[in-house]
Amino acid sequence: MKKVSIVMLIALVLSLGTNVMAQGASGCPDGLWTLMSAELESACKGELAGTAVTMSGPFTDEDEVKFNDSIAEFEAWTGIDIQYTGSKEFEAVIRASVEGGAAPDIADFPQPGTVKGFAADGKVVDISTFMNPEWLAQNYLASWLDMSSMPGPDGEAITAGVWARFNGKSLVWYPKQAFEAAGYTIPTTWDELIALSDQIVADGDAPWCVGIESGAATGWPATDWMEEVMLRTTSLENYDNWSFPSDVANRLPFTDPAVKNAAETLGTLWFTDNYVLGGRQAIAGTFFGDAPTPMFADPAQCYMHKQGNFITSFFPEGVQAGVDYDFFYLPPIDEEYGKPFLVAGDLYAMFNDRPEVRAVMDFFSRGESLKSWLGSGGALSPHNDAQLEWYGSDVERGIAELVSQATSVRFDGSDLMPAAVGSGSFWKGMTDWVSGTVDLDTALAEIDAAWPQ
Repeated sequence: MKKVSIVMLIALVLSLGTNVMAQGASGCPDGLWTLMSAELESACKGELAGTAVTMSGPFTDEDEVKFNDSIAEFEAWTGIDIQYTGSKEFEAVIRASVEGGAAPDIADFPQPGTVKGFAADGKVVDISTFMNPEWLAQNYLASWLDMSSMPGPDGEAITAGVWARFNGKSLVWYPKQAFEAAGYTIPTTWDELIALSDQIVADGDAPWCVGIESGAATGWPATDWMEEVMLRTTSLENYDNWSFPSDVANRLPFTDPAVKNAAETLGTLWFTDNYVLGGRQAIAGTFFGDAPTPMFADPAQCYMHKQGNFITSFFPEGVQAGVDYDFFYLPPIDEEYGKPFLVAGDLYAMFNDRPEVRAVMDFFSRGESLKSWLGSGGALSPHNDAQLEWYGSDVERGIAELVSQATSVRFDGSDLMPAAVGSGSFWKGMTDWVSGTVDLDTALAEIDAAWPQ
């Protein structure tokens, strides 16, 4: 009896020891991960269970719930506790915490321009030091990796983070029933887009619904349009040097012919007689959220509206995707520049280098990290391994499919520029030009003059 008790006691101790090591980790599903970092592999074996990774970002309210839901399975598999804190004043909070030496392990940046300064100061960990470059090249379109490459403290490029959730902007929305009843077809080239606009005018209607009024932020929709046209009329190198130059010497000024050409191309679309509902004079005074509403009048008062995927929240109550409205990709202009897609999104950067933090960063480089969120809606995945069937929304699934066909992606340029320009002179200059207060050359010169020297 005594021998049995000792055997049982030993077995109990071993069992307790195993449970203490596991801390709830159940292990990652077989075959789910490929080309893992050593740290993610260790985490999947339960070897990092019981550790914690702190994270901060702008996700609050419903988005914070969706984010926490999206990481719950990983926490169960590995036993790593990802402790997320969201703030609506995230940019001020993260700057203070980093400068105060109390940075979180990982931070989510909705405007990657902020990361650039931290990378240059040596605060950001170069993820290429531990993540498999073959994996990154396999799971991201090269453009995403280009956008996460930033100068480190010695001026050499580092990989400053991994891309997570994003929003698509290069979308044209249209009233499906009215559009099809009129016999219109979706344009796939810029020439076809102009021809369609001319046809709608000939039929006695306005092709475009446009509005750039947004209170103190009036003008931002016009900057989005400028970025779209820049991507379609000049090189990615020019776009990068215009929006996010590595140094002042490389900066492409607003007065450059490439920028002026983009503005003139936009002007041809917006300022042609009868192209825009209400004419040029109505653009600056129309609230951006109200701009698409006339598409849903009976009969439709306009037929196309370019805006990001968030705009559906401003559509009239009760209208249905695929029935009352649909969307298509804003066509390319010059075939030399392919099929670019304008995006906004979240770059996750790493501030503290520990095995568990490395494992979590590797996890975020995978579509699995967004699977739950894609199902519940409100996110698009930049990861090549994300599956279209994961999306719970037909609209978001369709946008993801369009983005997967893009030859390049680039971040919203105004969000990358210094605030004095991107959310200052660029907004104002575009509004002044569209309103006819100043001519184009004056507007571009005034926008450029605000760029910090």
